[in-house]
Amino acid sequence: MSLPEESALVVVVSEAESLVGSFRAHFDRAAARGLPAHITLLYPFRHPDRISQNLIAELDRCFQETAPFSFRLSGICGFPGVVYLAPEPAEPFDGLTRRLAAQYPDMPPYGGVFSHPVPHLTVAHPSEQADLIAVTDSVLAQLGGELPIRCTATCATLFLKRGGRWSGLRDFPFGGPRESAA
Repeated sequence: MSLPEESALVVVVSEAESLVGSFRAHFDRAAARGLPAHITLLYPFRHPDRISQNLIAELDRCFQETAPFSFRLSGICGFPGVVYLAPEPAEPFDGLTRRLAAQYPDMPPYGGVFSHPVPHLTVAHPSEQADLIAVTDSVLAQLGGELPIRCTATCATLFLKRGGRWSGLRDFPFGGPRESAA
């Protein structure tokens, strides 16, 4: 059986890795497969075989128009089957996702499953509802006192998944003038 190959555009949130890494290692397959703590901008993106130098140049130009920005991870939230940290403000992530979706209309965020994807940093994907409650309680107990986590977004990263493992292909530094602190 061949493993699916795919790609994603994300903002890596290294400031959160030491705090959420143990949860992600146990409860998030993407972490176990090499994807660091992140906020997704566009997934799924192009198949890795369709990543060309022209596409890289397009992405570089797109992200050069983006100003670096500060944000906080200040709330522990959940979707069905997901525990996540919410970025504040969410608008810079929303804006980037909308811009990428407009530039690549054949690649809607999350395959078009959600009409308005919510920016989030996944902490855990518990397999059952009872696990979701227990993991949420554990995340609250361990991270609640550490919040907010102050972060800075300075680039987007294109990750590829081949052979079941994620790896970073390219960082795209944000080039616009820096926005005011969050």
